[in-house]
Parts: sequence; structure tokens; C-alpha cells
Amino acid sequence: MAGGGTAPLVLLAAGGTGGHLFPAEALADALARRGAVVELVTDARAERYGGAFPARQVHIIASETLRGRSVVALARMLAVMSVALAHAYLLLGRIKPAVVVGFGGYPTLPPVLAATLRRIPTVIHEQNAVMGRANKFLAPRVRAIATSFSGVLDRTPALAAKARPTGNPVRPAVIAAAATPYATAPPEGLFRVLVFGGSQGARIMSEVVPAAIGELDAGLRAHLLLAQQTRGEDLAAVREAYARLRISAEVAAFFSDLPARIADAHLVIARSGASTVAELAAIGRPAILVPLPHALDQDQHANAAVLESAGGAIRLRQDDFSPARLAAEITRLLAAPSRLAAMAAAAKSAGAIDAAERLADLVLDIASRA
Repeated sequence: MAGGGTAPLVLLAAGGTGGHLFPAEALADALARRGAVVELVTDARAERYGGAFPARQVHIIASETLRGRSVVALARMLAVMSVALAHAYLLLGRIKPAVVVGFGGYPTLPPVLAATLRRIPTVIHEQNAVMGRANKFLAPRVRAIATSFSGVLDRTPALAAKARPTGNPVRPAVIAAAATPYATAPPEGLFRVLVFGGSQGARIMSEVVPAAIGELDAGLRAHLLLAQQTRGEDLAAVREAYARLRISAEVAAFFSDLPARIADAHLVIARSGASTVAELAAIGRPAILVPLPHALDQDQHANAAVLESAGGAIRLRQDDFSPARLAAEITRLLAAPSRLAAMAAAAKSAGAIDAAERLADLVLDIASRA
């Protein structure tokens, strides 16, 4: 196999956000334990996450998302992606991977397409409950499609034949956190709430959550211990809001130890990106989920529905995510510790901590058959 000696070289291709990079990181770790050599191709956004990515080498290839429907926007995207495809084609010719694995997002298009042109085996992984646009484009061209949720390809029989259910791989830090059982808050103890809006934060959380906390009964507020990840431009305002309320709150632009914080929380308030849902399910924590409303594929709405159907989460449309509604939901949950514990168990029942191993099995099987 490629990669030197008997160790296959596996090239992972992932868009530069946590939702794509975190499952790629989990797979990289599983492959490395089996002796495979791993390299990553991504875009410049990954510098925020990719510095510690477990790969022999990280390759940056520029990509472009279609921004708007104008002729100028389309022409710009095609120009950038054409250059990226040529770059990826040359890269694959130089490093000669045994298999290329795509994790979605526009940055995966050039390397996975280049792999199909070079007849290198390809696998894509779909993290969401509905398939994203990049993966939809690639799906007919690849050898296998790994899915996180059942039913993603039920309406397309030709693609369903390629589907392999693996679950959404979670990082080693998540697997370690999953060993921590849910601990019900003691009646007079602190109730720990974790708030985040995905890997890059969300303005709506900065606006609504502090206001909702302000509407809680003063007696309830006294028992809260908050940790909130927010956008850098919102840090000062959120910190000031909690200081006015005399709330014990840790506010930061990014938590590098988010899995441990999820495990420590009695309640999580978050968006419902694929990695967020996978980590909540693997660790088993109750959540109030607010799907991103403007996504074309409504993937976060579908992701949240999975945990809601299992009984592990409350799903709120962003239009309903007001300070008054959130304050009411928090008040009800604080008054029902047994319900929170049941939600935690239900969330965990929907999780899959062995997804990275199952995906590694598939990838190495595809590589061995090349």
C-alpha cells in the first residue's frame, strides 16, 4: 500500500470548522492506533483547530463557498475551485495515498474529486441527519458513504447501496468524558450550565442567555454556575451582563476542554451541529438545542430532532428562543432533577462512542481492496 512499507497512507479531507475537523480527528486517532499514516488536507480556517491535529502533515488548499447567486460569485467560486483541483491533483500524485476520506464542506471537493480522477479509492462521511451539498455532489463518485444517522439516503436507492452506518466519530477527549456518569445537582448545591453556539460561537446565545438568566427567580440564580463560549466581539458585553446579575460565570471565546465541560454540566444550551449532537449523545447530557435557522439543508433542525425524539433534548426554534421562554424552560428543568437525569440517559442511549473504530474499519477495508 501507499505511504511507505505496509502502512497505508490515508489522506483526510475536511472543511476548516470543528464540525468537520473533530470527526476527522477522531478517525485519525483510530487509524494511527492501527498503524496507518495519516495526513490532512483542509483550508486556512483550520489553523484555529488543526495545530494539534494528529497527522504527519497538514496541507492547506484554498477553496471557495458559493456566496450568493450572482454570475460574479459563481465565476469566482469556479476559478478558485479550479485552481484548488489542480493543486489537489498534484498533491495526490506526489504523496500517493491509499485512500482519500472526505468529511464534507467545500474544501473537500478538490481533493476528493482529484482522487476520483486518479482512481484512488474514496470514502465520504456525512455527519448530519441530512446530506450536505458538497457530499451530495461527491456521493455518486465515491466508493462508500459513511453515515451518522439512519435513513439519510433512503430516498436515493443508488446511493443507499453505498451507505455504511458508522455513527459520527468523537474525539478521544469525548470518549474519556463519556466515562463520567451524570450527577444530579444536590438540592442546595450549584447547578452547572454550559452554553455554546458551536465551534465559532453564536450571537443569539450572547443576546438571549444572559437576559434569560436575568429573568430567573433570584433564589434560582444564586445556585447557578455558568460557563459560556461566545464570540470574541461579544465577550465584554456578556461578562458585564453576568457581573450585573452577580452570577458566577466563566465566559471565553473558545473552550479547548469542551468535552470535559459537557461532562461536568447539568444542562447544556447550544446549537445543534453534528459534532455537538454526537458529543452530547456520547457523553449523555440533557440539552436545550437551538438549530441554526438559515441553513439551506436545515441540517441542524434534523440533528436536534434525533436527540429530541430520543428524549434527550428540548428543541427550540430560534424564533421561539426568547429570554422569557428560555427562563421558563430552565426553571422547569431545575425543579425536576429526575427529568434531567432521564434526559441524560436518553441522550446517551442515542450515542455511539465506537463510531471512529467502525469508520476506521471501513476506510482500511476500502484501502486494502484497492
